[in-house]
Amino acid sequence: LLELDNRELLAKRRSAVAEWRNADATLRNAGIQYNRQLQSPDSPDDAPGGMGLPHLLDQFLTKPISDFMGRSDQGLDRQAQLHNYGIRIEQARNALWQANSQIEQIDAKLRDAKSIAPFNGVIVKKMVEIGDTVMMGQALLQFADTEQLQIEVDVPARLVRGLKIGKQVSAKLDVLDENTIVSISRIFPIADKQRHTIKVKFDIPAEARNKFGNYIGPGQYAQVDIPDVKAGQQSLLLIPYSAIIQRNSLPGVCVLKNNKSEIRLIRIGQKINPTLISELDQSIGDYVTILSGLTEGDQVLINSKCR
Repeated sequence: LLELDNRELLAKRRSAVAEWRNADATLRNAGIQYNRQLQSPDSPDDAPGGMGLPHLLDQFLTKPISDFMGRSDQGLDRQAQLHNYGIRIEQARNALWQANSQIEQIDAKLRDAKSIAPFNGVIVKKMVEIGDTVMMGQALLQFADTEQLQIEVDVPARLVRGLKIGKQVSAKLDVLDENTIVSISRIFPIADKQRHTIKVKFDIPAEARNKFGNYIGPGQYAQVDIPDVKAGQQSLLLIPYSAIIQRNSLPGVCVLKNNKSEIRLIRIGQKINPTLISELDQSIGDYVTILSGLTEGDQVLINSKCR
């Protein structure tokens, strides 16, 4: 998505790598010196000057006499030297760990300097341009997933009791002229103290995205039908939407009465998706409410030519 200027971080990383290499070399050298002192305590570096007879006299006469007179202790001196080299190894190892920690910290900052999209989507808003100075916590852009669209609604608290995860309701998008079915994906547990509403998210089905993909997008307005469980039940007449016949711009239906078909003008209401009501036959298609023109018990013909 975007990347911050990382030249300063790269320079710090090169410096940290150099410190790590120096610490590694110091550690290896301290280890070699410790092993040399452990295996060869009378090394040439610790011997006094001179060759031949003076060196032999020092090894077999001077040092034993010094030990006997209490002026020196070869065993104690050897332990002190081993301890000194051991401290050097520990210090070199700590310096190596410190340099490695610095490299890890710089690598983490380098990863944070580059923003990679966690999912497929599009940039819907850009707040900065190339070369701008940014601050910690500043918003740089808005990135949206256009494949999994949701409707976010602030539902009055009194209506939430009739909602549950997975429940399907009808919704109408502002850019479309027909309703679609959405399902509840999340109900937030906390209500707004001032507005007394609860945020609810609805998933737009894949069928609607595939059908109206070029028209549906983030930031659009939508209207969702929320049922009120406290409201009294109301009986409505429903007929298949395919049964409506348009005559002179007026809706009508073909009604069978006394074994004869006749056209009857009606006044229609809201279109109903059959998935919202389990008792409806979904194979017929959408239904529509009848406000007037029909009564309960009338036989309505579908795909029939009335005389």
